[in-house]
Amino acid sequence: MAYSAKNYQKLIGIEGFSETLLKNHFTLYEGYVTNTNKAVEALDKMLKEDKTGTPEYSEIKRRFGWEFNGMRLHEMYFENMGGKTPAGKDGKLGKALAARFGSLESWEKDFKATGAMRGIGWTVLYQDGGGLFNMWINEHDVAHLAGCTPILVMDCFEHAYMTDYGIKRADYIKAFFGNIDWAAAEARMK
Repeated sequence: MAYSAKNYQKLIGIEGFSETLLKNHFTLYEGYVTNTNKAVEALDKMLKEDKTGTPEYSEIKRRFGWEFNGMRLHEMYFENMGGKTPAGKDGKLGKALAARFGSLESWEKDFKATGAMRGIGWTVLYQDGGGLFNMWINEHDVAHLAGCTPILVMDCFEHAYMTDYGIKRADYIKAFFGNIDWAAAEARMK
């Protein structure tokens, strides 16, 4: 089994994100795909060679979540970008957010506040049945809500914004919100 990097060149030219920033980000994502494949190969080989009791096997197994989730979170992030229309209050997602948070504006305030927290990581809107939660993910493999579906993903690591915004993460978050593909996010809902 081998994973292939997806092409997100269609995002080049979106408002608020320079070509340099996006191309660097795509390269970083491609590294996660490459490292996921390397980890799968190494683990499969060690299993065949009966080396599952080794420290090397343990460390690659532990590292796998970092690489795999780095790959998948970036894919979801890129795939929920590129939109030009604001969130629809009458759509399935807009109605669910308003029901859960009191209004679409309250949800947005909470999501942005989560994204503006100090530290590196991700902001993810999760769905658990009818429940919706904005979560901070410290690292790719830490703090995910088990069994929940990621609906909207925003990268909050410095590489996602420093090239264009320096330390002004709030400006990046504003640019992100101007480029959300709400249809892609809504399609993830169960």
